[in-house]
Amino acid sequence: MASTYDIVEKAAKTGKVDKGVNEVTKAVERGVALFVAVATDVDPKELTQHLSILCKEKNIPFEEVDSREKLGISVNINRPTAAVAITNLGEAKLN
Repeated sequence: MASTYDIVEKAAKTGKVDKGVNEVTKAVERGVALFVAVATDVDPKELTQHLSILCKEKNIPFEEVDSREKLGISVNINRPTAAVAITNLGEAKLN
């Protein structure tokens, strides 16, 4: 079973991902997000709390990951990111 980081990394390479809380929120609200990953080490937590609720409302798969650092690396950017939305899976497969 592929980890959330692996899924995000493959989608970033072969599909399309939105990075950052604002971009992810927009993707979820528009209904174009296919999968959302949010880091649990975000401080303050309020920055990302709304995403799990939005994803539930829109029936979008939602995963929490432990590290903003690793999430940033998995989407090929040199800085931590709090949230990622996959909008085109490319070759990635959701478990």
